Amino acid sequence: MRPAASYHARVETLVLTVIGDDRAGLVKALADTVADGGGNWERSQLAELAGKFAGIVVVTVPEDKVEALRTALAPLAGLLDVSVHTGRGAPDATTGQSVRLEILGNDRPGIVRDVSGVLAAHDLSVDSLTTQTRDAPMAGGVLFETTVLAHAPIGSDPAVVRAALEQLAGEMQVDITLDPA
Repeated sequence: MRPAASYHARVETLVLTVIGDDRAGLVKALADTVADGGGNWERSQLAELAGKFAGIVVVTVPEDKVEALRTALAPLAGLLDVSVHTGRGAPDATTGQSVRLEILGNDRPGIVRDVSGVLAAHDLSVDSLTTQTRDAPMAGGVLFETTVLAHAPIGSDPAVVRAALEQLAGEMQVDITLDPA
């Protein structure tokens, strides 16, 4: 059982970025190090991409154990390159409406640039973005798919954002769906 004082300890939020050659055991090595260093694994996005294993992990740790955890992560070098960044904790709930954007169409260079440009022009902040390409079974080409979760500032007009995205969809010849998240 933990001493009562530890229940009231102040915690720090750390964001770990990790990358290494893909192989079995990488997540376990990182999870063991975080747990042994007194950290709590809160959230993560991890994936194998082009033979590399990469991701972002949000960890909370008591303030008095932050430096010990940073030191404990260093020996993972060679297995995983880990960078430690100070986080801000939970997002502010007053940031406005959350939206979900889905795109499907023929792949071409610049789709992410063009869509993120519209989002930035309307002050939408991207919470997550996933993309993939796949063979188009009937057309013989390559399809591009993306899902974006974003949040709009308070007072923004979803109809204006939707109109800008619909115009872009017509120019790019892709299907774009925008819905509340």
